[in-house]
Amino acid sequence: MNYKFLLSILFTVFLINTSFAQKSPSIAPDSLYKAIVKADSLLFNAFNNCDTVTYRKFIKDDLEFYHDLGGLAVGANIEMLSIKEMCARGNHIRRELIKSSLEVHPLKGYGAVEIGIHRFYHTNKGQKEKISGTYKFVQVWQLKDGGWKLARVISYGHDEMHSD
Repeated sequence: MNYKFLLSILFTVFLINTSFAQKSPSIAPDSLYKAIVKADSLLFNAFNNCDTVTYRKFIKDDLEFYHDLGGLAVGANIEMLSIKEMCARGNHIRRELIKSSLEVHPLKGYGAVEIGIHRFYHTNKGQKEKISGTYKFVQVWQLKDGGWKLARVISYGHDEMHSD
């Protein structure tokens, strides 16, 4: 079965399911929003600063990363290798959340889903920072033992949203 087709079916089922689900009584929507904004901020502050130790603390061992152009990458080890290689090259990538685009929704008994738009900037050695592009994302966060961990990422819109 085609991965895009399967992914679209799973995402549709997820949206239908969450639209009828009751909100988690243990987490108020405002506090959930703030918790996810904080987790996102800490995760991407680590990403932006090549702080792989902190970055690793925020991702699950079985992380699944779906990229519309790059395909599926499974496992924290693959994600960490990608981050370490990027940082070792001496070029810098910075992610900036478009805060006005952010949506956070509870996932009863699991955590939360974060939906939004983010912009990436790239700096080659000795050059000025340039915008790489603006893209869409969906991130599924799991709340376990009082901490938030990134479980699933869908990064898309790379062919729809032109590079700035």
